[in-house]
Amino acid sequence: MRKAASALDYREIARRRLPHFLFEYIDSGSYDQVTLRRNVEDLANIALRQRVLRDVSNIDLSTSLFGEDLAMPVALGPVGLSGMYARRGEVQAVRAANKAGLQLALSTMSLCSLTEVSAAAQKPIWFQLYMVKDRGFIRDMMQTAAALGCPTLFLTVDLPQPGSRYRDVRSGLTGARGPMGQLRRFTQCAMRPAWAWDVGIRGRPHQLGNVAPVLGSDSGMLDFLGWIAGNFDPSITWKDLDWIRAEWPGKFVLKGILDPEDARDSAKAGVDGIVVSNHGGRQLDGVPSSAAALPAIADAVGGDLTILADGGVRSGLDVVRMLALGAQGVLLGRAWAYALAARGEAGVAHMLQLMQAEMRIAMALTGCKNVSEISRDILVTP
Repeated sequence: MRKAASALDYREIARRRLPHFLFEYIDSGSYDQVTLRRNVEDLANIALRQRVLRDVSNIDLSTSLFGEDLAMPVALGPVGLSGMYARRGEVQAVRAANKAGLQLALSTMSLCSLTEVSAAAQKPIWFQLYMVKDRGFIRDMMQTAAALGCPTLFLTVDLPQPGSRYRDVRSGLTGARGPMGQLRRFTQCAMRPAWAWDVGIRGRPHQLGNVAPVLGSDSGMLDFLGWIAGNFDPSITWKDLDWIRAEWPGKFVLKGILDPEDARDSAKAGVDGIVVSNHGGRQLDGVPSSAAALPAIADAVGGDLTILADGGVRSGLDVVRMLALGAQGVLLGRAWAYALAARGEAGVAHMLQLMQAEMRIAMALTGCKNVSEISRDILVTP
């Protein structure tokens, strides 16, 4: 297999390797996928100022986020079911991230449990949590994460209920239940024999490791769909954050902020950071792209909170664009999931190498010697 030259190349390899319903799960957005497209297109349309004669012989990509030193302002963001894209996928991903001097934020909906992934990591990882009705489950997850040394908790707040993802229905992931649905997914798996052997057979057990204690030992990978529908808490308000903050000893970040007023309320709530995100275009279709929403949010709370962003980032050039718009770091999502599906740990490692090289070139050609020099000054304004 030839090496991919970009994250988009890895997308095509992932499409050919994964069973159809799994590829559709990671690749799709909600409704007509307007926001999914905006995330990518709005970033691509941001023009940069090329500068010359700036002495960019020593480019430094390193930064610090939430008290941790990172090799570049990038981390692997939480991606559900990523353990199905490669054998014990989250373990492979965290190894690649750590070798690159970066972090991984593990999803609550990961195949590999927090304990399993932490055991494979070189240092304590970040953890992403959903707010569910069962506060006992929330407390147990936070206690487990704290006991494992997780320094930063990301609470996803843009999912009071799941968005309508029609491609998941058409693929058979959510629209086909019972024996016929199982047969449909089995057929799709059989059409990908390399995946079926490496992940389908050798990658067992196919349980959501963090949720399995709630679902039961006989639960399967797709049982989480019904659990989500019945357990995500649509009644959560800003007041509930007080309880989280009282229970959680580390850094606390809200993921899914898209409005300046919500950003200001986040600062008032005393959190340490926010992630400007529309859930990869998988929730409310038609909302602005993360890139479009980011500048106003940065203007509102840039001096009060650490701001991360995700959505549509497919290259190191996109990372530089997000930083110029006001983010201090970027969470990768689909970019690392595609690479994982294509080549496992080696794919994620190579994708991060590409990101680093692309960032270095973009910084050199915009006259930035280090990350702190990336600002709106490097953008071409109308």
